[in-house]
Amino acid sequence: MQTSKRLEGIGEYYFSQKLREIDELNKQGKNVINLGIGSPDLPPHADVVKTLQEESAKPNVHAYQSYKGSPVLRKAISDWYRKWYDVELNADTEILPLLGSKEGIMHICMTYLNAGDKVLVPNPGYPTYRSAVKLAGGECVDYDLTEANNWEPDFDALDKLVAAGGTFKLMWINYPQMPTGQLPSVSLFEKIVAFGKKHHILICHDNPYSFILNDNPSSLLRVPGAKDIAIELNSLSKSHNMAGWRVGVLSGAKERIDEILRFKSNMDSGMFLPAQLAAAKALQLPKSWYDEVNVIYKKRREKVFALLDLLQCVYDRNQAGMFVWAKIPANYKTGYELSDQVLYNTGVFITPGGIFGKAGDGYIRVSLCSTEEKFAESINRIKAFLAA
Repeated sequence: MQTSKRLEGIGEYYFSQKLREIDELNKQGKNVINLGIGSPDLPPHADVVKTLQEESAKPNVHAYQSYKGSPVLRKAISDWYRKWYDVELNADTEILPLLGSKEGIMHICMTYLNAGDKVLVPNPGYPTYRSAVKLAGGECVDYDLTEANNWEPDFDALDKLVAAGGTFKLMWINYPQMPTGQLPSVSLFEKIVAFGKKHHILICHDNPYSFILNDNPSSLLRVPGAKDIAIELNSLSKSHNMAGWRVGVLSGAKERIDEILRFKSNMDSGMFLPAQLAAAKALQLPKSWYDEVNVIYKKRREKVFALLDLLQCVYDRNQAGMFVWAKIPANYKTGYELSDQVLYNTGVFITPGGIFGKAGDGYIRVSLCSTEEKFAESINRIKAFLAA
């Protein structure tokens, strides 16, 4: 059997391949410490788990659920956006719960893209934007983010890209930015909304990291008029340590929600109700929850800084999100070279920045999703290798 043409140029996800390699190394007794993937190792709040347990024990919660999600969850999302982002969302019409925000990336691309439609994709940026665009038949047009420009778009360059021709439908943005950890400013969000309106391009903001090591969570939808041209994805995966639960949300104008629901309703049969009710409980947690999680991440980040100092990398200490992005020393050609050297000589895996686009070739990324003890062990292994 031949695979479909839509899979041409779509490789297996990098981490899927690398985890197999790490598994083989572990079978050889290498005991690899994985500092690559941003999968929270901390548990959700105990009340969230308790809600899931109690609701799951009820006999009437196991049926198919609404494609639009439980009203309880939608109201919790609306209240959460109002409390933390100062954004008003109509719980009935402007919110669509998702089985994870990664699912939403695909839904958006399949809803709006025809063959050959162009999409602005950040470089460096989350690889799923690119693969989802291609799977939907669209064409990726990179816009480079550079350290010199604070990892923000160059809007003059963007104007030229659009003026070069073709049908531009979407623009993917992501702040706090992954992989660079760059925080957004109000003026950046305003410029992005203005750009979308100027060129009639739907702005798709992916916003899963706004609570991690960030005292001022922000939403693109807070910009006046943003709903006219923008939609936003969010997730409980990072902010509430619920990555495996697969709970995300799409927010935007009623028209956009209705359009994307046309596709989504043909792809799934709703989310398990107890999971939705537990997610609603998570969204009601007080500020102390986020503060406690961030205290742990801050301690871990200090360990990562020490590790990067050993490798003679350069980094910004004010990054947000659950990773640290760092520039490699000049004696390495790419982050792949440094990553492989560390992996094969110390048994510590660090993500090469090039998986996020060519603009990331000179960088590496370290996840904060490991214990302080594992970071300390990683540091000791690297010290031993460098001293050999």
